[in-house]
Amino acid sequence: MPYDQEKQTAIAAVTQAAQLCEAVRQGLVPAAIEKNDKSPVTIADYGAQALICKALAEAFPSDPVVGEEDTTDLRQAAPVLAAVTAQVQQALPSATDSDVLSYIDHGNGDVAPRYWTLDPIDGTKGFLRGDQYAIALALIEDGEIKVGVLGCPFLSFGNETGLLLVAVRGEGTVMMPLAGGQPQRLTVADTSDSDHYRLVESMESGHGDHGQQHAVAHAVGITAPSLRMDSQAKYAAVAAGQAVLYLRLPSPKTPDYREKIWDHAAGVIVVEEAGGRVTDMHGKPLDFASAARFPNNKGVVVSNGAIHDAVLAALRGA
Repeated sequence: MPYDQEKQTAIAAVTQAAQLCEAVRQGLVPAAIEKNDKSPVTIADYGAQALICKALAEAFPSDPVVGEEDTTDLRQAAPVLAAVTAQVQQALPSATDSDVLSYIDHGNGDVAPRYWTLDPIDGTKGFLRGDQYAIALALIEDGEIKVGVLGCPFLSFGNETGLLLVAVRGEGTVMMPLAGGQPQRLTVADTSDSDHYRLVESMESGHGDHGQQHAVAHAVGITAPSLRMDSQAKYAAVAAGQAVLYLRLPSPKTPDYREKIWDHAAGVIVVEEAGGRVTDMHGKPLDFASAARFPNNKGVVVSNGAIHDAVLAALRGA
């Protein structure tokens, strides 16, 4: 089947990275350092990027990877580098510090006709709190997302905790336990599903315009309390029918902010292939062909599809 090698490579790499992340989260008080933008980054971020980039470089050596992390700060923090290498060695026993730095920097590629984009831990603050986070990997060709994998080690739907969501363009979205098991095909919630007719939104108040998001949700008849979680696990909630709407609208404090591609790519295809719809707040498709940040898109609207036009109309009237 088309993209089967890409899908299998991505599943294996994200699963391996999720195991590293959980080993760090469960076994350590997460050791965080600060990047130049002051957001926390952990041993797990670097280790997950190293493992995934190593796998992609071996399987698809011509494909650039546009990842979140680089080694600028890590090269100045020898104890953290040693800790990252020790974690990577659990999967790759022969890896050296130099190898690990090289693997991570393989993720410093540029947008191209075909490339991967990676967020090794989306929702680092959630990871540090012991809440939701996601390992998010996607393949883009000619501006269209072809494969997306979301590893959500702390996510629970039903009796399983630790879930993997996988989507291939034209083949639908499936969900399976990270620990292994049968895949389950996902479908977004029907608008008549009153139990799940709700908004899912970020735990972080600075992530979007929460006031406007609630007003728009109310305008389309959503009155239930919001589901709150970190990371692209919010996309998983929409794809799995646990919510019908996720809005990421620019904060009034940063009205010109443009979203990063790795914060959305895997989630977008997971929702779309489950029957949902994703655009910017003006109804335009997200542009994955141009740059690491969306140059021509403002905000992100994620829905079950059925309410999407009504949401866009509410935004125009806001």
